[in-house]
Amino acid sequence: MLHPTTLAAHGEISSSRLLLALLIALCVLLLGPSLLLAQGKVRVAIEGVQGEELENVEVALILPGGLVKDGVVNERWLKRFEKQIPGKVRQALEPFGFYGPTVTVSSEVSGQGVHEIRVSIDPGEPVRVASVRLAVTGAGSKEEELAKVISAFPLREGATLHHGLYENGKDDIRKKALELGYLDADFTTHEIRVDPEERTAAIELVLQTGDLYYFGETEFSGAPQYPRSFFGRYLEFKPGDVFSHQKIALTQRNLINADRFRTVIIDADKEKARDHRVPIEIRLRPSKPKRLKLGGGYETDIGPKGSIKYEDVNFLGTSHRFQAQFDLSQPLQVIGARYTIPDTRDIRSFSSISFNMKREDQTTGTSLFSESMMAEFEKARTLGRVPVGSVFLQVLKENSEVGEERTNTFSVLPGARLSGMSYDDMIRPTRGYRYSMELKGTHQAIGSTTGLIQFTGDGGIIVPLPARLSLLARSMVGATLQNESDADLPIALRFFAGGDKSVRGYAYKSLGPEDANGDVVGGKNVLTGSLELERAVGNDWGVAAFYDAGNAFNDFRNMQLVQGAGMGVRYYSPIGPIKLDIARQIGVRDPDFRIHISIGFGL
Repeated sequence: MLHPTTLAAHGEISSSRLLLALLIALCVLLLGPSLLLAQGKVRVAIEGVQGEELENVEVALILPGGLVKDGVVNERWLKRFEKQIPGKVRQALEPFGFYGPTVTVSSEVSGQGVHEIRVSIDPGEPVRVASVRLAVTGAGSKEEELAKVISAFPLREGATLHHGLYENGKDDIRKKALELGYLDADFTTHEIRVDPEERTAAIELVLQTGDLYYFGETEFSGAPQYPRSFFGRYLEFKPGDVFSHQKIALTQRNLINADRFRTVIIDADKEKARDHRVPIEIRLRPSKPKRLKLGGGYETDIGPKGSIKYEDVNFLGTSHRFQAQFDLSQPLQVIGARYTIPDTRDIRSFSSISFNMKREDQTTGTSLFSESMMAEFEKARTLGRVPVGSVFLQVLKENSEVGEERTNTFSVLPGARLSGMSYDDMIRPTRGYRYSMELKGTHQAIGSTTGLIQFTGDGGIIVPLPARLSLLARSMVGATLQNESDADLPIALRFFAGGDKSVRGYAYKSLGPEDANGDVVGGKNVLTGSLELERAVGNDWGVAAFYDAGNAFNDFRNMQLVQGAGMGVRYYSPIGPIKLDIARQIGVRDPDFRIHISIGFGL
């Protein structure tokens, strides 16, 4: 027999369960299908807009997370999403000046269970700019550079209101103020007042520049093994210069490219400024000063090649650089050393002493044997943003033989150089140029075997074209005036043409004046040029078509330029380009084909 209290308890539990069941049933009857889940997918089709407007609407109408899960559509969420669509579309179109679009939403379920939501948009007339007021106040109100940026503001009266262009123009004004050294620059007024009914907008921007900031003192830390005076060459600014973030970025680039430091951190904290002078702190972590590098590669001109290079970038703690290198290939061997003293004024000024011995035994294009020793002192200075000029003194001793001609000469050659280079990328440039010119001479009066004046110039340019095309052009010219016969010109100073970097289609040093036996002996002058059209393929490849012309000769009035043309493939690796060219001679009776390959990296 059960106790009465137990019976009462069981009766209460049964009543509660019954009440819960009734509530669930009532909810189902009241809410109907909104609580039901349907099988299928959801697709949104948008009509009436295109371009940037369409892209923005598509982003705004991305299906919310959880609407479709495991192939099941939550109908309640779907209905809520459909009701939100007109508002989302309006917000998405406002940045483009459409403040009153008409949005129609319809939906249906296809026979395959796909929920199709069709959004039809009539953007209507855009809001147009009725007035623009741009002003600069503060210490920088008279800055011409700021006035130029303001005059280029992308929105003018009558233009369609475009919030993206407005923000870009606004950012350009403030960035220019910061670039000019006004670090407190900010907008005291930045308004777009829109009248949706009139479809007009009034723009007002007022920039308060604040005071001008300057560079304070610069402190270096983390590299005590280098003399303090050495660091000045890497700075693009000095105390008292107008503050510039661009100059800080250039300074950091200089220090990174110095190949002496693992990490470079520059701290320029405006909050630490005193009297509007910002102190600069540069923290460095030096790399190992002594390095031994091995290199290798292949060129059609000289075949397989290898090199060994030793370098000390902080020789005896002086910041001077010592380099020794040995280059080896079957026809050419070079061993040399160079001692460089960096100038404290900038990164491209220096003084150097170098010495090298070279032995060349060439039989491919001509019969050439040469042994030479050369010592050189050079002092270089920057002459502007790109050019570097230098004066030098060479001492050359050579003993050479080409064809039936032999020279055994000693020359003291003072001279001058001018060079420059600017590329947008050093691995795969798409725009840029380079040039170098050298003038040197000697005379018997200063101890040389013969007297001469010689000019050499070469350069190249890359011009980008549409459809990922690039036009590459290069040329070289050399001219010699001599007070003795052509045969007395040192073979080490003669010009030859032909090969991978000259006239393709011809062997290395196979072009030039010939002796009585038909052997190429080199000339006093040279002129070569090349045009190349390259098409980029992917990120690392390219195909090219080229035309080369040129020759070496003794008299400009009787020069005969030979020609070659062909096609090639390029692979741009992290260590530089690898090139394969197939060239054909032009304008000869029995034209020959020649393959030119260039592989490898410089150390």
